[in-house]
Amino acid sequence: MRLTILGGGGFRVPLVYRALAGSEVGTLTLYDTDPLRLGVMRAVLDGLPRPADGGGLPRVVVAASLDEAVRGADFVFCAIRVGGTAGRVADEHVPLAEGLLGQETVGAGGVLYGLRTVPVALGIAERIAELAPDAWVINFTNPAGTVTEAMASVLGSRVIGICDSPVGLVRRAARAAGADPDTVGYDYVGLNHLGWLRSLTGADGRDLLPGLLADEAALASFEEGRLFGPAWLRALGALPNEYLHYYYFRRETLAAVRAAGETRGAFLDAQQSAFFAEAHRRPEQAFALWERTRLEREETYMAESRAASGGWERDTCDLDGGGYDQVALALMRALARDRPARLILNVRNSSGGPDAPPVLAALPPDAVVETVCEVDGSGARPVASPTPLGEAELGLVLQLKAVERATIEAALFKDREAALRAMALHPLVDSVAVAERVLARAGA
Repeated sequence: MRLTILGGGGFRVPLVYRALAGSEVGTLTLYDTDPLRLGVMRAVLDGLPRPADGGGLPRVVVAASLDEAVRGADFVFCAIRVGGTAGRVADEHVPLAEGLLGQETVGAGGVLYGLRTVPVALGIAERIAELAPDAWVINFTNPAGTVTEAMASVLGSRVIGICDSPVGLVRRAARAAGADPDTVGYDYVGLNHLGWLRSLTGADGRDLLPGLLADEAALASFEEGRLFGPAWLRALGALPNEYLHYYYFRRETLAAVRAAGETRGAFLDAQQSAFFAEAHRRPEQAFALWERTRLEREETYMAESRAASGGWERDTCDLDGGGYDQVALALMRALARDRPARLILNVRNSSGGPDAPPVLAALPPDAVVETVCEVDGSGARPVASPTPLGEAELGLVLQLKAVERATIEAALFKDREAALRAMALHPLVDSVAVAERVLARAGA
């Protein structure tokens, strides 16, 4: 079986490669528009320690073009970053200059990133449809919900978006509730980076979430409990995805970002630039340099939100979230082996079949949602949620979906009015005039 990673010079590639040990993948093809980054990642893979159990790792091939990379692939992982880390820095700084949160996938920064990324993702989807029509496409590219929905307009149900935030939340909550993370059931629904865990079922069928929400010590033992605080979590009656901190605590997070003196994107731009330069000079040390950089990256994740909620360091359990690599591998195995699995994925709202009701009745059938899915060799089908979203949650979902769809429209048709709607309708953008200035500053 052949797997292609588009964005093969990306920082997460070694995690995926390591997870492929002993899998059905015999060939891993890498493609990237940046030859230096691609060369460094190849050196990291060459230096990666081999599995202790002797499980083989796939052969690595570097493709010279997009067409060569995708032609005949069984699986394509789309993990691109249009504009690189420098683009992310601009996506953060432009909104901040107008008093808005700038973040990779949330708020004005997320809209700017989507406007830049959707056209490229659509071009990739068209080449895959032409050269590898039977391939399954697993989208890592942010903003994942927007990009997956855009690619689905070409690829239909053969593109599936993934994110490690939901599975990380489930695993951390299960441990805090005293349950085995590998055996709990769960109800999770929303959009990418805008979802809620609404039940957590133990082996006896009992919902563990009410007890967890009532236990302040247990809530203080994991990341989301500390981010949102017990009073707000009990008021919600659910555990929000960590990215909802930007919505529920906007002022505090904006103040923390300003006080930090350096945005997350600026930190990663400097960190990765230094890593790639040093690893290019010392390819024999590439893996060790990557491992050191990766750990620093994980430890500083969402530092501003942690500062805004009192200041605390991530612990080992917070770092053990499941990871993009594990989610992608579980999805790929379920599709390739036709072995049922239950995963939280980004799929079309009514992709469960012609007679299946949409997960969120208020959204169009082709709108991509993030929810629990049953996966086997025929694809991923969303599981009907046992209870509808509350009015407050649904209101946010509807507003953000309008933003996502306007972003796609603007990128697809170069429609300035759609771009203005996407920016001005975002709940973290508080003025149409500000939205117009952000778009002008960004040259969008």
